[in-house]
Amino acid sequence: MKVAIIHDWLVTLGGAEKVLQAILKIYPHADIFTLVAKDDLLEQIGVNKERVTTSFIQRFPKATSKWRSYLPFFPLAIEQFDLSAYDLVLSSSFCVAKGVLTNSEQLHITYCHSPVRYAWDLHYQYLRESGLDKGLKGWLAKYLLHRLRNWDALTAPRVDHFISNSNYIGRRIKRVYGREATTIYPNVAVEDFELQESKGDFYFTCSRMVPYKKIDLIVEAFSQMPDKRLVVIGDGPDFDKIKAKAGENVDLLGFQSFEVLKDHMKRAKAFVFAADEDFGIVPVEAQASGTPVLAYGKGGSLETVKEGETGLFFAEQHATSIRECVLTFEKNQSQFVAKDIRLHAEKFSEDRFIQELKKFIDEKLANR
Repeated sequence: MKVAIIHDWLVTLGGAEKVLQAILKIYPHADIFTLVAKDDLLEQIGVNKERVTTSFIQRFPKATSKWRSYLPFFPLAIEQFDLSAYDLVLSSSFCVAKGVLTNSEQLHITYCHSPVRYAWDLHYQYLRESGLDKGLKGWLAKYLLHRLRNWDALTAPRVDHFISNSNYIGRRIKRVYGREATTIYPNVAVEDFELQESKGDFYFTCSRMVPYKKIDLIVEAFSQMPDKRLVVIGDGPDFDKIKAKAGENVDLLGFQSFEVLKDHMKRAKAFVFAADEDFGIVPVEAQASGTPVLAYGKGGSLETVKEGETGLFFAEQHATSIRECVLTFEKNQSQFVAKDIRLHAEKFSEDRFIQELKKFIDEKLANR
């Protein structure tokens, strides 16, 4: 059986790329097709460059650093891959990968991280944060995203079976594409994190400093609680803005090595998470360290954090809501048992992901 794996782009290492690594453990000899790829990332994730086919966008100026600038070409580029020689086509899609062309003799399964976020659910937020909500450039961006939405919806029938990375995304797939999806939670490297039962006297968060992660709200909330210490790891375009909000009790450490991050994760009193994520790998990593999670009660967190057992939820993306959640946690801290939190996190292991995904694919192949 010849297998092709389609991935939107291989430029940065994130959750989708870790899913790809796990898929390659099931199909190590699969060929990979992607819009653009960086050689150093391929080496980092252990992919043989000879098995990777990139699109014509790879030849555009600064393609591996400015690939998003070529968004209007993405649908055309993904349709240029000739996959006719393959029996099984697996697309790992968060943008256009699911839109590849296949024939009726092939089985096409999509692991959908999300329908294109900036074309659907985050459309207006994306335009505002990019400064494209008005003016001539704004109208052009709106037109291009309108075209992308139409193409994205029209290509849904090209997929035989959808897999969602959470029930939250499954509902989004149903609303956007009118298709049912089976949820298989993504792989989390829980084995890379160590259980620690004795905790320090500080709270912790880590993230790339971009608007939707809402690190500014967490920093603002703790700056209003000077008796409680917050440690923040991560950098990004919003770092200076967030630093300006930080009180003396907030330590912004910037970028740190994985070892430093892991050490803070396991020693923290609790991990604070304010983003509305499709799944959210980092809260699971915190739980793998036996650390409770205080999370925004929306999105994937509702499926990875157990209220009152492995963490607590706050209702709004607002500093006041975060502050109230912290105070509630401190009154009930003794009910959170590090060993039980770790046990819950192990349900999201890579072994579990590989077993569930392989079983799903094998069943669909057998039914054909």
